[in-house]
Amino acid sequence: MNKLELDHLEFYHSIWFTVLVIILLGIFVFDYQGTETTSKIIKDNPIINNSTTNLICFFLIATIGVSHGSLDNYKGKKLLKFYSLKNSIIFYLSYILIALFIILLWKILPTTTLFIFLIIAAYHFGKEDSLNKIKKSNFKLLYYFSRGSIIIFAPLAFHANDTIEILKIISSDIFIEYLYYLEKYYFFTPFFAFTIYFCFLHSVRHIVSLSSELDKENIKKGLNIFLNKALPLSLITAILFIIALYFLLDFNQINEAIFKVIFIGLASLTFPHILLEYLLEKNEK
Repeated sequence: MNKLELDHLEFYHSIWFTVLVIILLGIFVFDYQGTETTSKIIKDNPIINNSTTNLICFFLIATIGVSHGSLDNYKGKKLLKFYSLKNSIIFYLSYILIALFIILLWKILPTTTLFIFLIIAAYHFGKEDSLNKIKKSNFKLLYYFSRGSIIIFAPLAFHANDTIEILKIISSDIFIEYLYYLEKYYFFTPFFAFTIYFCFLHSVRHIVSLSSELDKENIKKGLNIFLNKALPLSLITAILFIIALYFLLDFNQINEAIFKVIFIGLASLTFPHILLEYLLEKNEK
């Protein structure tokens, strides 16, 4: 699959994602009767504002969401070759230690770690989900960050109280590319909207890109290869998320436990994932 074919596939994926958002709006929002304002729809709607929905979102993120990073072990082996290292344990140990360090740092400095995570995540989302990649530009960093920051600032703009409540839970302190980003955050709760974006736009797009790399001639075969390679780490990650949720339920309400596992867990995986992507890109150049 050449670059033009991949761009077309990503474009059509964006179209289908928009369709998905519109369908969800019709099912969860516009079809709900008995409310007069958007805020009241969100607050009173029994479908999109309850623990069951958050639990479904938890499983979607823990499976589909994190699966796009499940080939990091193969990328790690590729990175080791650049440094003339043969022992894969070096990569696994480094990756796990970075993840554990982020969890520990979040425990010690929750607000600072959250702030850094949001900045890095904004840049990562803006870069990975941009249809038009910038190769050379003095404003590349600002460009990607401004696009990805929509994911961060939209919930604060449209659901400030709910978003601040989530930030309180996970930080223990108070501290476009697409118009549908704004639309879904306006109508959906922040966590529900993030799940839609992270699983069905960000992760799916990354999976498509990886599948095209695994088999440049046939995207379907590449997808099958990806699923077989990604299954072990995806399953391990999902199990770890479930175990963490189980133990946190002894000390937190279910929604609080879900938010902590998802966002702190994603942060612990995001830092080594982005570092790996950066080192690979740097060495390949």
